[in-house]
Amino acid sequence: MTIFQRIIVGEIPADILHDDGHCIVFRDINPQAPIHLLIVPKKLIPRVGEAAPEDQTILGHLLLTAGKVAADLGINSTTEGFRLVINNGRAGGEAVPHLHVHLLAGRPLTWPPG
Repeated sequence: MTIFQRIIVGEIPADILHDDGHCIVFRDINPQAPIHLLIVPKKLIPRVGEAAPEDQTILGHLLLTAGKVAADLGINSTTEGFRLVINNGRAGGEAVPHLHVHLLAGRPLTWPPG
């Protein structure tokens, strides 16, 4: 069971900002920006590179949820803004084998990342 699954079932506490039938959003415990949230599907999909065609709805839901949470926090404007990141595989920065979207905001984000 991944750490995210343990958070989803309430075994591990988290600062949860959103919870619905498909995903959960909580603050990252090792933030890389003043606002660093994780948007995690409740269905275990190890990584985006292993998502199946039947996961299309949940993948779209994760992005729509990111937009909703950003709007709720007031960071969805073009002047504030935010970045979404999905890591895939160890070389891509993946630390937990459970697909998740990082939402980063609250400081200027440079390009290229990493």
